[in-house]
Amino acid sequence: MRIIRNYILKECFLPFIIALTVLTSVFLLGNLINLANLVINKGVPVSVVSQAFVLSIPLLLGYTLPIATLFAVIVAFSRMSTDNEILALRASGFHILKLLIPLVTLSIIMSLFALILNDKLIPYAHHARHKLLKNIGVQNPTAMLEAGVFIHAFQGQVVFIHKIDGSKMENITIYQPKENGPTRTIIAKKGEFTHIPGTDQIKLKLMDGTSDEPNMNDGSSFYKLNFKNYFMTLDLNKDKKKLQKKPKSMTLKELEKEIEKLKVLLVDTHRYETEYMRKITISLSPIVFILLGFPIAVITNKREKSANVVVAFICGSTYYLLTIGAEALAREGIMSAYYIMWAPNVIGLTAATILNIKCAS
Repeated sequence: MRIIRNYILKECFLPFIIALTVLTSVFLLGNLINLANLVINKGVPVSVVSQAFVLSIPLLLGYTLPIATLFAVIVAFSRMSTDNEILALRASGFHILKLLIPLVTLSIIMSLFALILNDKLIPYAHHARHKLLKNIGVQNPTAMLEAGVFIHAFQGQVVFIHKIDGSKMENITIYQPKENGPTRTIIAKKGEFTHIPGTDQIKLKLMDGTSDEPNMNDGSSFYKLNFKNYFMTLDLNKDKKKLQKKPKSMTLKELEKEIEKLKVLLVDTHRYETEYMRKITISLSPIVFILLGFPIAVITNKREKSANVVVAFICGSTYYLLTIGAEALAREGIMSAYYIMWAPNVIGLTAATILNIKCAS
């Protein structure tokens, strides 16, 4: 059994490393394009962008690690099935499910590592990256301007820019929400921006647009004012206090404390409960993927190797889609996070049990 165990682990090792490297690199490439834009178009130092790039790696490993384990098991046992090694073991009286013993051990080790990753490394990297990007905005506010997204970085303003070319802008919309009143809106066809040196401010020149102006007779309403040129200043929302952690930046202990504190204050805790359970359940996904990948590879021993990649992709995508759906239900409070977040694992383990029973028969 020791020889077989070492052989299986050896067969899984190389596909795992290849899958982990390729998947992480592909996702990092998307981040690299965005970060390169900060260097080329926004003038952010390469050293700062490099730090943000490195901090992205642990964030991605939380997703690519489980998929890599699934890919490794499917590829390794598909190869053994195709070369009739599984058939030879059966013929020699070796029960096929005994092969699960080293795989279960491997899955437990991988899940423990994934738990450390999700509980310690990823929260640290997420918070450090958030803080780094925040400092980029303080040092160079124009780096916060990005086309096609809602920008919440500026004090009291939500900015949407359709197109940015250098310092020129097109189709700009600026929302100024009020706590006790309607949201003021400024719309312009064109605009220009300049950074005010030595400050965390951006000066905007908006052209050909309309702005909501307070109605002197009714403070709760606005009237539309057409303008040719309109000047305004955007202030970066720079926190004087310590940067507050988001749920993804918290460890399990920090999430527990936050949930208890918010419950005392009678504040909604769905987001924190969802993140707490997500960290636990996704850390156990290597167990689900390994137990699922083994029978899939053994049962369909005539499948081409290229099809194995497709099967791994379908299984992984289905799991993460179920996880996203469970998160949505939990965050909205439709179902308890302590129950619904287990659904992807329960479904995966149920399918794995059925397939392993079929495989043994």
